[in-house]
Amino acid sequence: MIKRIKPGARFCEAVVVNNIVTTAGITGDGPDTATQARDIVAQIDGLLAEAGTSKAKLISANIWLRDIAHFDQMNAVWDQWIDKNNLPVRATVEARLAAPELLVEIQVTALI
Repeated sequence: MIKRIKPGARFCEAVVVNNIVTTAGITGDGPDTATQARDIVAQIDGLLAEAGTSKAKLISANIWLRDIAHFDQMNAVWDQWIDKNNLPVRATVEARLAAPELLVEIQVTALI
């Protein structure tokens, strides 16, 4: 069975298949990378909760930064948010994001 969470015109915010939930690339609002990252992880918390899980069950994360120079700003937010007893695998890369105001995008996969 497939459960689609918050479907939109082009994609869902998250999809649950069996005991796995995968989010779309989530972006946030704010003037800087840290503010956007805080908004993103709050959104991820909500999506994971709606799927019936939490960040303690993350298995992977992909992070895209508009400018890799903002790596430390994003990591400061990530380090405060992540469950240090249940770290996922993670990749972080610099990428040109879909809109100029977007500074960071995060996608995660978790078990339920």
